[in-house]
Amino acid sequence: MGRKKSVRDVDVSGLRVLVRCDFNVPLKGTAITDDNRIVEALPTIRYLLDAGARVVLCSHLGRPKGYDAALSLAPVAWRLGELLEMPVPLAADCVGDSAQSVVAALKNGQVCLLENLRFHPEEEAGDAEFSAQLASLADLYVNDAFGTAHRAHASTTVVADYLPAVSGFLIEKELYNLGGLLDNPAKPFVAVLGGNKISDKIGVIENLLGKVDALVIGGGMAFTFLEAMGANIGSSVCEREKLGLAIELLNRAKRNFVAVHLPEDVLCGAGVDDNTAQVAPADDIPEGMMGLDIGPQTVQRFTQVLAGAKTIFWNGPMGVFENPAFRLGTAAVAEALACSPAATVIGGGDSAAAAAQMGFADRITHISTGGGASLEYLEGIELPGIACLLDA
Repeated sequence: MGRKKSVRDVDVSGLRVLVRCDFNVPLKGTAITDDNRIVEALPTIRYLLDAGARVVLCSHLGRPKGYDAALSLAPVAWRLGELLEMPVPLAADCVGDSAQSVVAALKNGQVCLLENLRFHPEEEAGDAEFSAQLASLADLYVNDAFGTAHRAHASTTVVADYLPAVSGFLIEKELYNLGGLLDNPAKPFVAVLGGNKISDKIGVIENLLGKVDALVIGGGMAFTFLEAMGANIGSSVCEREKLGLAIELLNRAKRNFVAVHLPEDVLCGAGVDDNTAQVAPADDIPEGMMGLDIGPQTVQRFTQVLAGAKTIFWNGPMGVFENPAFRLGTAAVAEALACSPAATVIGGGDSAAAAAQMGFADRITHISTGGGASLEYLEGIELPGIACLLDA
């Protein structure tokens, strides 16, 4: 995917600019519990305001089925107003009279927010008429919502049929950092993959096998590989229908001279809520016990592999890190990335949450704002929300 035009490449002064943001923030009642997604959107919004644009922000929030007051973007408008130190009026709808009148009242250097796009089923359906109504509010479209760039929705893709479309700074940053992993990574390049299922990561593993020097595999997905190799994994999670694929991937890694590092020992318990961890060999877990984290020997070996890397990509925790008894492996990987002089990229999702929770987020080169989108990008899949933007 070649370079895309960004807001820097357009004179936006006096233009009405529709910006698709990802304000899908976690809420407790009407309180935002983590405003990171709002903060990430600020560089693009401030740039447009300073350049004299009339800025029209839009986003989805949650999965409403029609209008749902509990999923109004009102708390986002309020928080944005605080951060930008200016009023951010919220239109009662994202299309129609209320949207048009709020946008018409904007002067250069002012901003408004449209109500939740997903109050209309036409948004996720990628409806042409709904997209045209959104587009009628603006002269230019800016996509800065990487987290939804893999969805061909009205506001992420189809609106670009009606307006010139460029990227915001957040998407530009994502493409630069994720693209760097695929195009020209400094070697050795190590990918750390965790989480429960191989099936979620097949495409990524296949695409990275021609690029990485080592694969470090932890989390629940490691047990499918271990079982395929004849290990006794107790009652650990395992995708038995993927055992053949696991062997195939290991063979392909060998042919590509990619070192694959699997757990040697694990921390196990009777279930995910168990609060006592017992160490066992990864290939001989006692009956009735399940592997819930990587063990101390494995932590030592994984961190050694990471210490020699010049580029590291991490997606997926090493265990059930939400339970303090089984967070050691995930914490060790997060710390290894934070302490590494390598270019470090975290592919969103649980790994990003873990790095933030453990206080390492500010020491990572780049944390993707889109779990699903970052994985699809690294699989080599063209993302509709990026493909629709003008080429540089």
